[in-house]
Order: sequence, then structure tokens, then C-alpha cells
Amino acid sequence: MRSILIANDDGINAEGLIRLAALARELGEVWVVAPDSQRSAASHAISLHSHVDVYPHTFPVEGVRAYSCTGTPADCVRVGALSIMPHRPDIVLSGINAGYNVATDIQYSGTAGAAFEGAFQGCLSIAVSEQASSCGEVADRYLPELLAELMEQKLGYGQIFNVNIPGCPLSEFRGILRDRAVSRGMFYRDRYKKTADLPNGGIRLEVDGLYNENCEPDTDFRAVIENYISIGIVNNFS
Repeated sequence: MRSILIANDDGINAEGLIRLAALARELGEVWVVAPDSQRSAASHAISLHSHVDVYPHTFPVEGVRAYSCTGTPADCVRVGALSIMPHRPDIVLSGINAGYNVATDIQYSGTAGAAFEGAFQGCLSIAVSEQASSCGEVADRYLPELLAELMEQKLGYGQIFNVNIPGCPLSEFRGILRDRAVSRGMFYRDRYKKTADLPNGGIRLEVDGLYNENCEPDTDFRAVIENYISIGIVNNFS
């Protein structure tokens, strides 16, 4: 039986993590090591100058051994693969993230960062994301067979599968598009707005992104906004 390590960036109690663990339980032995709280946009950061605390965690999926971790999503994969599990996992799954990880947003993604760490540890790694407001119908119907399919494939060093699932109902779902290129676009064109004046001439700024759907054809970004599942291979470095 294959061993599967699952992490995420939304935290140990996130609905998407629980759903992914329940699906993966049908495909192998499942371990979960996930952040103790929200760690979105952590990218591939790891903890080098501070300690990481890991605690057993009561998890709502029978047969899954789970731990919360004070570190980043990538830390979770590292401590899971190198310390918590009795052996290195065969598969690393990251997600299900609440919100797409496509286009240039991938570089900031803690979901992708955890999957990339899994790839660096020599494991086949798959990042899974879906529209934040998703009803879950498309993922529930298609994700089990997609995971089973991708788990049988091979990737090069530093590569991950990146799966993004639209949040539309099944009646509006248009199909699965494989080999999607990573778009150079972005869902939000970021700018900053001032929210306060601070002492000594300082200012407080917050991101104030402008929603955008302009993107190239045949990309991950285009696929999800047109209600397709997007599957692509993303390279880090080799």
C-alpha cells in the first residue's frame, strides 16, 4: 500500500484538507501534517532560525494519523517526511486549497510550496486547489479518479502536478484540460492602499488587488475561468 503525506496552507482544521484526506484514504495509508493556523502565501519558506513544534491532532477522518505544526506548509512536509512518518512517503498531496493557484500566483502559494518540498524530498507531489466559494460538486465527482491517475505517473526532479478545480455546479462544468501552461497573468493586479498614518512619518499599507480575468489561451488561468479542471506540470528548478 502506498503511503501518502498531506499538508496544506489553510491550517489543520480546514475543510479542504479534511475532504482531501477522506478521498486519499481510499488510495493508501494517509498521514497529515498541517499548519496549526492559516499560512497562505508562505510560498516555499522553511524555518531555519526558529524551532518547529508538532502535536498529535484529533482528526475527523478514520484511519488518518494527523499532526499540527507551528511551521510553514513546507516545514510540514519536511518534518512529516523526515521525522514524523516511519519512512519517506510515496506521495505528497497539498490542499485542497480554498482559492485557485494558477498563473503567477503560484510563486506565492503555500500550497504549491508544500508540494515543491515534497518533490525535493523525492516524492511524487500534487497540489490541489479549487475556487474559494466552491460548492464542491466537481471536486467530489472527479478528484478521486484524477488523483488515482496522477499517482501512477512520473515527474522530473523539482516538478509537481498542479490541479485547479472550478467551483461551478456539475451542470456548468465543461471538462478536464491537461497539460495546461502556467499563465503569465494574475487574478488580482496588486496595488497598495494606505490605511493609517503612523508616528514618525510612517504609513500603514494593505494590499488592494483589482480583479482580473485577462489571460492567454491554453493556460491554467483560462481553463478555470471557463469552468474546466486544469492539470499542468509546474517546474521549480532542476
